[in-house]
Amino acid sequence: MEKKTVLVAMSGGVDSSVAAALLVEQGHTVIGVTMKTFCYQEAEAELTGPTRSCCGLDGIMDARQVADRLGIAHYVFDVEREFTRDVIDDFVREYAAGRTPNPCVRCNGNTKFRDLLKRGRMLGCDAIATGHYARMGTDARGNPVLLRGVDANKDQSYFLWALPPEMLPQLIFPLGGLTKPRVREIARELGLVTADKPESMEICFVPDGDYPRFLSKRLGRDHAALSAGALVTTAGEVVGEHDGYARYTVGQRKGLGGGRALPLFVLGNRPETREVIVGSYEELHRPEVTITEPSWLATPPSPGDAVQVQIRHRAPAVAARVASLADDAVTLAFEAPQRAVSPGQSAVMFSGDVVLGGGRIR
Repeated sequence: MEKKTVLVAMSGGVDSSVAAALLVEQGHTVIGVTMKTFCYQEAEAELTGPTRSCCGLDGIMDARQVADRLGIAHYVFDVEREFTRDVIDDFVREYAAGRTPNPCVRCNGNTKFRDLLKRGRMLGCDAIATGHYARMGTDARGNPVLLRGVDANKDQSYFLWALPPEMLPQLIFPLGGLTKPRVREIARELGLVTADKPESMEICFVPDGDYPRFLSKRLGRDHAALSAGALVTTAGEVVGEHDGYARYTVGQRKGLGGGRALPLFVLGNRPETREVIVGSYEELHRPEVTITEPSWLATPPSPGDAVQVQIRHRAPAVAARVASLADDAVTLAFEAPQRAVSPGQSAVMFSGDVVLGGGRIR
């Protein structure tokens, strides 16, 4: 690979640490950067128990220790204003509207990578790298395309569909061809402080996982999204009461009460009436999905084309056909009805390992 000056996003976790180490090993000039995305002191002061988030002040210090170990420069960039506007405010609005957002997708597409590109240009960098488990490749015309990571258990391409497509020629994903166990081995071999750091599992700005508490701070405890309402069937029968529709997402079974012959599942929300719609497992399945404001990282398919579509992280991609395609929306017809198609989440289209694009589920 041609030797480059590479800006590496370093969260303070093992993945980004090894990404930086591999690039140094390959002979690139590497600059590490950690992005301060929210008020860490405020978030950490509210914790009531242990977390598994790599973010926070400890993450900044760990990233700096790794940079010192590798002998590379390290900077901290404050993007709290942008992150609050693009990610946190959106997160709150989506839950208030009865949808289930994916803040990691929003961060990658609107804050993280765009800011990395801007900062990289300021520092004279040729490329941007992160510790995501994804790969870069080329199509038949030689154009850059985003590919799935080889480790199916860790592949993170689902979270990257909203990247600015103009960035693709400058992206490097050093971990895309590795497995997670191998990444930890490399970190141990290099004596990196992050080698055995626990996996980051929670939303970074909700490190204890209690997102209803987080929403109550932003919306107020009396907001409709956090207030009691009726559990109703698709036929309009009231079968119980809930404690706030923001606490319920499509496919959820927990918290709906028992004592029925058949279990109930959340089918959707009606914010205007504060109702949570419930129904049977069969009613949970949908024959198609519509996504809004699609973003394309490769040549878009045409109506009638076959694609694979992934409707949530950890779910397998399933066969579908493009039923309709416009600038602002795409409808995909599943080969077989799919469970728990959740408004606000992402649907990502693939052709084999190539990420074609994606959008938010409507």
